[in-house]
Amino acid sequence: MKIDEDIILIAGPTASGKTTLAIEIALANDCVIINTDSMQVYNDLAIITARPDACELSQAPHLLFGHVDAGVHFSVARWLEDAAPLLAQFAQDKRKMVFVGGTGLYFNALILGLSPIPEVDQAVRDKWRNATDRTAEELHQELANLDHVAALELRPSDRQRILRALEVIESTGKSIHHWQAQKGEALIPDGMAVKKLLLMPERGLLHDRINQRFDTMMEYNALEEVAQLLARNLPPDLPAMKAIGVPQLAAFLRDELPMHDAIEKAKAASRQYAKRQITWFRNSFDERWEMV
Repeated sequence: MKIDEDIILIAGPTASGKTTLAIEIALANDCVIINTDSMQVYNDLAIITARPDACELSQAPHLLFGHVDAGVHFSVARWLEDAAPLLAQFAQDKRKMVFVGGTGLYFNALILGLSPIPEVDQAVRDKWRNATDRTAEELHQELANLDHVAALELRPSDRQRILRALEVIESTGKSIHHWQAQKGEALIPDGMAVKKLLLMPERGLLHDRINQRFDTMMEYNALEEVAQLLARNLPPDLPAMKAIGVPQLAAFLRDELPMHDAIEKAKAASRQYAKRQITWFRNSFDERWEMV
């Protein structure tokens, strides 16, 4: 597939075939491939996040894959810091780039810029992230008391985003919506031609791919990978510890679930995640994204 544009963006839900398409395009257009997925950045999670394997990595330059330790609380802002010099260098060299992944916020930050939310005070972050004795619904009520507008837009079960809104309002004194309304500078330079591709397989096919892929992960020692991660005794609120498959296989390793149930729960979580991704893409991406 020959593409004229300087930058190619490939987004889609988990197991939609993004890696295969990215490599096909990279080989046909002499591109470098840059990871745009929030879980594939973690070095410890090669198998459970379906990161490109050694054969795939050998076919084209791959950057920002597995370059972050699982003990780091990585963020979209940190990803932009890592991606910016790569984009500038390859643009200067007139080398085409493929950004590929399933994290919609990374793509939006790349195209539109990132809201300039100040760094949250560490003590405030620790306070909320350590509130493990409180349910998501209780935290949502607390957010409603502090930031009514933010609470209205978040599901009472969305613990991670609720915690983020709580730490922002307490640390900065302003709603997360105040900061999100102030867009930063887009990373893609003006004048660069961009091709936007969105993979949206039919639901039944996608579910089959998700189920088959997790079976393959298990064949390639996903359980051992999770066991090695757990052996590090990392804080449970770290993003890497919440990667789909990690909590479910961890439950098996702790003798809380039989293996079959752990696998089925992981597959179900992946299917639910794909549904959320599809909803996000449909609501957030405009008509300039070409469905493939």
